[in-house]
Amino acid sequence: MASLRVFVSSTCYDLSSIRSHLRQFIITMGHQPMMSDYNDILYDPRTHTHTSCVEEIKNADYIVLIIGGRYGGNVLPDALNVVDFDELKKQSGSKTIFDTKEKLSITQLEILKAIENEIPIITFVDSRVMNDHATYEKNKTKSISKDIEYASIEKPHTASFIFEFINFLRKRSYNNTLHTFSRPEEIESTLRTQWSGLLQRLLYDERTKITERKEMENFSTQIEDLKTAILASIGGGKIDKEVAKGVVVYRKLVDFIRGFALTSYDFIYEEDMNFDQFLEKLDIVKIVKLPPLGRRKEYNFHTTRDAQALIKSDGTFYLVTNLYDIDYMRIEFNNFMRLSRESRKIIFDSLIEINTSEGILFRNFLHISNKTFSEFKQELEGDAGNIKSENDKTQNDD
Repeated sequence: MASLRVFVSSTCYDLSSIRSHLRQFIITMGHQPMMSDYNDILYDPRTHTHTSCVEEIKNADYIVLIIGGRYGGNVLPDALNVVDFDELKKQSGSKTIFDTKEKLSITQLEILKAIENEIPIITFVDSRVMNDHATYEKNKTKSISKDIEYASIEKPHTASFIFEFINFLRKRSYNNTLHTFSRPEEIESTLRTQWSGLLQRLLYDERTKITERKEMENFSTQIEDLKTAILASIGGGKIDKEVAKGVVVYRKLVDFIRGFALTSYDFIYEEDMNFDQFLEKLDIVKIVKLPPLGRRKEYNFHTTRDAQALIKSDGTFYLVTNLYDIDYMRIEFNNFMRLSRESRKIIFDSLIEINTSEGILFRNFLHISNKTFSEFKQELEGDAGNIKSENDKTQNDD
């Protein structure tokens, strides 16, 4: 049986006792540690050890990052070539670390490679470093900032590099879990809780996927039956053919439009518009893509899919899973609008009357009117255990 491969990324010398403690814990939990100081890393003789460490990240299942007061050595230039910095810049509200990427440490580059490969990361920051980070945040724009020495940081000139890397991690929109610690036992306790929770979530999601798959199979059967019935009942005219095809092709689009729970849908077949004009009519001003939200009991909403927030001008929003991918809905909507108004009305009315996908729609489309998207996003960040300053709350509102 394959074991969970846990890559421990940190500076080795100042954190050696913690790393040793953590290694034994990982083994005791039945997992396989990956640690450079214990020869768990494959060093390809054709490359530098820095490059080998970064490349080995791709073979990990989970990353534990420990940040202390030591920065470590700068990575060699050749190792920088294995990371896509342009893509990484898009993934965080803090991009300062990329201004001097040639000064990145090997530990930092390992984590950037893990982010690039979508590997789960949990970060632990020494509580003394985190306290000094708060001081850094308050003073970094002041003229005295370069003269401040931080007790937790071994070499004063590396302070900004450590603190800005923390900013990069915690200002990501997802996979940004960050905790402080004072003792190794606190790391163990958090990991034990997180791994147990992930296993529980995995089992729940698998049960949900099975249920969703059965419902989709039943729904597909109903659609095929409907298609057969329509084709058997219509004539051979142009409108008839459009309707027969449209009832099958635009079922998901009609479900998507129904999700907005409008009092009237007449404008769908009485007016001609494109998708952007449709969103404008609904007062939707912004679309934000979200990672899988999991189980949200307070909203009776659950999905293992990526999701999207369709934000209105007043800040309230619709939560929509990628069952109704916005880019795909845009194409389908514009194609639908190319049909005659008569065909649109027949197709739309027929699919609303059939109403076979109510259960699927209910779990994949939700209007949240009692709070703004900014408040909802702060809830998500709080659930992930993200440590945030008041400045972050303002910056991440959008």
